[in-house]
Amino acid sequence: MTSTRMQSPPGKSTIQPLQGKQRRFLGKLSLVIAGGMFIDGFILGGIGVVMPSITEDLQLSAAWQGLIGASALIGIFFGGPLGGYLADKVGRKPMFTFTLAVFLIGSVAQFFIADAAMLFFVRLLMGMAIGADYAIGWPLLAEFAPARLRGKLLAIQEVAWYVGYLFSYAMGYALVSSITIDWQVVLGLSTIPSVIVFLMRLGTPESPRWLMSKGRIKEAEAIAAEFMTEEDQRDLMEEKVRKSSFRSLFSPEHIKTTTFVSVFWICNVTPYFAIATFAPVVLSQFGLEDGLTGALALNGIVVLGSILSVVLIERVGRRKLAIPPFWISAAALLLVGLFAGASPTVVILCFLIFSFFNAVSTALCGVYPGEVFPTEIRGAGVGFATAASRVGAAVGTFVLPISMQGLGVATTMVFAAAVSIIGGIVSHFLAPETKGLVLSEASGSSRK
Repeated sequence: MTSTRMQSPPGKSTIQPLQGKQRRFLGKLSLVIAGGMFIDGFILGGIGVVMPSITEDLQLSAAWQGLIGASALIGIFFGGPLGGYLADKVGRKPMFTFTLAVFLIGSVAQFFIADAAMLFFVRLLMGMAIGADYAIGWPLLAEFAPARLRGKLLAIQEVAWYVGYLFSYAMGYALVSSITIDWQVVLGLSTIPSVIVFLMRLGTPESPRWLMSKGRIKEAEAIAAEFMTEEDQRDLMEEKVRKSSFRSLFSPEHIKTTTFVSVFWICNVTPYFAIATFAPVVLSQFGLEDGLTGALALNGIVVLGSILSVVLIERVGRRKLAIPPFWISAAALLLVGLFAGASPTVVILCFLIFSFFNAVSTALCGVYPGEVFPTEIRGAGVGFATAASRVGAAVGTFVLPISMQGLGVATTMVFAAAVSIIGGIVSHFLAPETKGLVLSEASGSSRK
């Protein structure tokens, strides 16, 4: 049942928000969620730079290389839906700190890895925490952020991910190049940011929109009065008490949204993860002697691409940043595939173009999922899309070294371009424009 107050049409709020306190809260909330994203990128980025050392030390076969490279992505497949389901059932707040605790345990465990199976298991566990964190953090931020800032704040989370990925890659590169250091130490350094972010997340309030969707109206109003704008307080009254159900994602009402977000995310991250994880190997195959340096450049350029999305998203809207980059990325990869014998300079230029524009579009993977699902299934929706995307990323990461060995790098790059083309087509027909919409409107835009 819904309360009489919840059924009332939105009107001008009589609650005067504390603008200064609200800004500080949004800043801290964005920071602690970005901290989780930084750790996510840090965990995933570190494996690429030390993969040659791991392969040599543990005598890995091509299959084991693929499995270890994909281990965290496989974990995300399970962690995303589970974390999202629990976030919708028990709340955003308790799950928000739990995921960081798992990060911390896994980070410490990496110092003591002695064989391939243990490495796979630990990173699988950390991947589950990463997937859950996506399905908790993004909905929490979307449910607090005002419409005029929501896209920018959500896109910043992707910047934090890329910075974490780049920082881990650069640090590992510096350590591997300059001193003799065990790869276990490079991976285990994620312990430091995990401790910091875990402590910062303590005391985060529950989402008013989640509380309202559970009928806990007074609690929701008290938190909203303290941290939300008047416009969003009025929009909060549009929330209805509905049961959360994972099956609702595939109902006639929501299947279009689920399909779009999942395909959009899959087609952005599949070629990126495959290429980024094995960038030194890929670039070496194309004649670039120092593959690690080229890989570092690729990971640096993606930060710039994601920053461009943050700057433009509330100016030009979502669709203009989501669709064209797919076509540019596809063209760059096709050039690499069709002209594999070109000079290393041409190859690295095409990879830089791909990395930049892929990052522009991928930044929207942190925006759309939090906006287009309604509150009662927002966590589950983000979690399912996370899982779907990581199926593609894990398959790409596992298949890439095998494909390069069996089919060659040129054919492999053509297949990667095809994935970007599919993303462009699907986004053209299904991507909604949610710029400037309050969250209740944004969560209905993709079903029109």
